[in-house]
Amino acid sequence: MLRVFVSFVALLTLTQIALAADAGSEAVTSFELDNGMQVVVIEDHRAPVVQQMVWYRAGSADEPPGSSGVAHFLEHLLFKATDTMAAGEFSATVAANGGQDNAFTSYDYTAYFQRVAADRLELMMQMEADRMVNLRLTKDVVATERDVILEERNQRVENNPRALFGEQMNAVQYYNSRYGSPVIGWRHEMEALDLDDALGFYRSFYAPNNAILVVAGDVYPDAVREMAQKTYGVIAANLDLPPRVRAQEPPQRAARRLKFSDARVAQPYVSRSYLAPARKRGAQEKAAALTLLAEVLGGGTTSVLAEKLQFDEPVAIYTGAFYSGTRLDQTTFDLAVIPAEGISLEQVETALDTVLADFIETGVDPEQLDRIKLQLRAAQIYARDNVNGLANRYGSALAIGLTIDDIQGWPDVIQSITGEDIIAAARAVLRPEASVTGWLVREQEVSQ
Repeated sequence: MLRVFVSFVALLTLTQIALAADAGSEAVTSFELDNGMQVVVIEDHRAPVVQQMVWYRAGSADEPPGSSGVAHFLEHLLFKATDTMAAGEFSATVAANGGQDNAFTSYDYTAYFQRVAADRLELMMQMEADRMVNLRLTKDVVATERDVILEERNQRVENNPRALFGEQMNAVQYYNSRYGSPVIGWRHEMEALDLDDALGFYRSFYAPNNAILVVAGDVYPDAVREMAQKTYGVIAANLDLPPRVRAQEPPQRAARRLKFSDARVAQPYVSRSYLAPARKRGAQEKAAALTLLAEVLGGGTTSVLAEKLQFDEPVAIYTGAFYSGTRLDQTTFDLAVIPAEGISLEQVETALDTVLADFIETGVDPEQLDRIKLQLRAAQIYARDNVNGLANRYGSALAIGLTIDDIQGWPDVIQSITGEDIIAAARAVLRPEASVTGWLVREQEVSQ
């Protein structure tokens, strides 16, 4: 208890220092080019570096039925040849200029980034604008890269029972939404991806009016505007950009269960997910309450689940609660519990249900909530020291339809949430009939 108190006092002191040094929201400027491309400039002049990110409002959940994985596949192919660059030349040029680059795909967006010295920004814009419109693919290139993504699936998913289990959990959770398909794709559909699939997705979604340019670091808005207009601004908008219409989940009225067995499982555990609302433009309170609920229930050794299941009655060696509200459609609230030696999955699941029911009836400890808010506030302030984190925070939120006001107002929304708000969120989301419970077990345990 003394160590906890000392740590809390230290955290309080550090946070007070950070708050005293905090000058408010980031210096952010936003404007739109004539072709519809949104540009966001986040100034940070403490170091002569800059991060450029281009976010396309197109991810795996926007893929045509039957071609799962094509968004991630195209991400790989964008590092191949264009009209002016050979395959691999993009990344080689970034490296030759002392920078780093990469890309990633999610359900709701695909993003490409470079981190370089500030005086190299225009060159990065020229190359990124080039591959937005001038990608040149051949059947041989597509076939070779398809083998690469299939091997990536082998390494990340097929060789990992937890990843396979997670895919099954998502598929059971989402009956109608494309969130039920893995971002990397189902293997049998990945094997069939071809040149037409890749170019079809590229021509549909890779356009300036479907993209957000985020530039964070040692830059000034006027200079960024001039460079962006010269590079991205000359690209024509896609006037046939398809509307972003997504299939939605029907109401979930029955609890769902699954058991996934694999001989390679080292540690069996229980996983539980519930459909949950995501952050919404101008209405982020529910997401904020769920963010705090995840911290209260499973945010470390002082959380409710850890206290009740790991220490008071040691039936578990690990507990966790997870929520990410940065989704375009309904997200999930997730729980995980690893049983202690000699405790069955059935026993630990029963204990989990008991703790959740008691928590909803008892309410939130005010001191715990104050401590969590303080920790989150400190983390939000210190995150401003990282241009990569800044660019990602703005880009990911804008790509799902949030506004700059939403992003900058998020810390205050978090601070405004009460214990009663958290319990209301728990009652609304943690409903047995809206749950999916999965057991990951060793193959020989499947009959238990």
